[in-house]
Amino acid sequence: MGCIVFFDRDGTLIRDTGYLSDPDKVEPLPGAIEGLVLLSQNGIRLAVVSNQAGLAKGKFDEKQQAAVHARFVDLFGKAGVGFDAVEYCPHHPEGSIDRYRQSCSCRKPGTALADRIMTRLSVPPEWSRWVVGDKMIDIEMGKRIGAATILVATGYGPEERQVCDRSGIQPDAYLSDIKEAACWILSGNRNS
Repeated sequence: MGCIVFFDRDGTLIRDTGYLSDPDKVEPLPGAIEGLVLLSQNGIRLAVVSNQAGLAKGKFDEKQQAAVHARFVDLFGKAGVGFDAVEYCPHHPEGSIDRYRQSCSCRKPGTALADRIMTRLSVPPEWSRWVVGDKMIDIEMGKRIGAATILVATGYGPEERQVCDRSGIQPDAYLSDIKEAACWILSGNRNS
C-alpha cells in the first residue's frame, strides 16, 4: 500500500523567519533533509502545503515568493529530496492586497491544497496519509483529511502543543523533528 506525507514548510522543514521574502534566508532545519531522504528512499510520496499570507498582507510579492520557492526546492533537491507536490495558499481574510484578501478553503486548516494534490497525484483512498507540521492548523487539516498527524517540536511546536492540550485535539505523535517523524512513519505507528 502506498503512502503520502504532507508537510508544512516554515518552522517544520525550514527555519521560520516570519514572512520569508529573501531566498538567501532559506535554511533547512536540522534533520529535515535526512528525514525526507529516508522517506523518499522508502517510496513515500512527499508533499508540502503552506499558508503564505505574506502575499495577502503585502509583506512580499509574487516574484519574491517564487524566488524563495525556487531556493527551497533547489536546496532540498541538491540533497536528494524531490517533492511530488508543493502548494501554497496566498490568501488571508484581512489582507491588504485585494486579489488575495479573501476567506478560502485552501488556507489551512482548510483541506483544498491537500485535496488538490491527492487528485493530481491520483492518491487512492486506501493509501496511508500523514500530516506533519509545527502548528495546530496542520493537525486540524490532517484530521479533516483522515490522516495520522505529527506535531514537531520545531518552529511553533512547543507553544502549539499547549494549544492542542487545551483544545482537546491531539496529534497522533509529538516528536522532536522531521528525522524522528520519518522514523515514526516508517515504523508503521498510527494511533488514529
